[in-house]
Amino acid sequence: MKLLWKLMMAAIPVAMISACGGGDDAADRTDVADPVVRFVHASPLAPNVTLYRNDAPTADATNAPYKFASDYVDIDMGSATWSVKTADPTATTVGSVNIDPSRGDKYTIVALPAPNNGNTVALIMDPYNKPLGSTSTRVRLMNAAVASGSVDIYMVGVGSDINSASAVPTVAATPYGNAGPASGNDSVDIPGGTYDVYVTSAGTKTVLFKGRIQFGDDNDLLFVSVPDASSSTGMNLLVKVDGTAGLQQVTAI
Repeated sequence: MKLLWKLMMAAIPVAMISACGGGDDAADRTDVADPVVRFVHASPLAPNVTLYRNDAPTADATNAPYKFASDYVDIDMGSATWSVKTADPTATTVGSVNIDPSRGDKYTIVALPAPNNGNTVALIMDPYNKPLGSTSTRVRLMNAAVASGSVDIYMVGVGSDINSASAVPTVAATPYGNAGPASGNDSVDIPGGTYDVYVTSAGTKTVLFKGRIQFGDDNDLLFVSVPDASSSTGMNLLVKVDGTAGLQQVTAI
């Protein structure tokens, strides 16, 4: 039934569909847009890297340093192997993922530190089933902080107390090396505004990072928890806002 509904909506002129939504692409919401991919370099242990599609380097992620994050770009239909390789002449493979893309879906390839002091690669798939009339912002967490274990993230009103009984995580129990919500599930929808952001050890109120962020409607935010030896908790929180270059520091408070 959902597929039939989306096919019916796809028959409506795009200009009419766009009038129902916000600043993002209505074609994404009806699963008729080309699939897209982006790359995020979230490993402070890795050198500059280049993203390859079927052994051909991509123009949008070449010699990318730590904290590099591209915006989404269209990709061709058809299964392909995407590899992250060091940008030096050895072109050593850090890791690879396979993407068999579907229309309307969004894919994020993340380079992150591995438990053995090496580096690895993870894939996030967002089916992007955002309602046509919604102006909310899409939010997801990628846990790249290898030593922190599973984490919860809270996004609450400024000055709110997460220790209150009513405070529940925005995204709960995201293990290291994984996204929350998990890959293959939709991102969380949150209204634009100013929020206090807490990252805690999963199932506890033990704060690993506290910050503040402000954003408008119809944004796409990927929070990335990363290891940070200069922090007393060993963790820092960065964010990729689609349309803004790179991973940005979430303001600590």
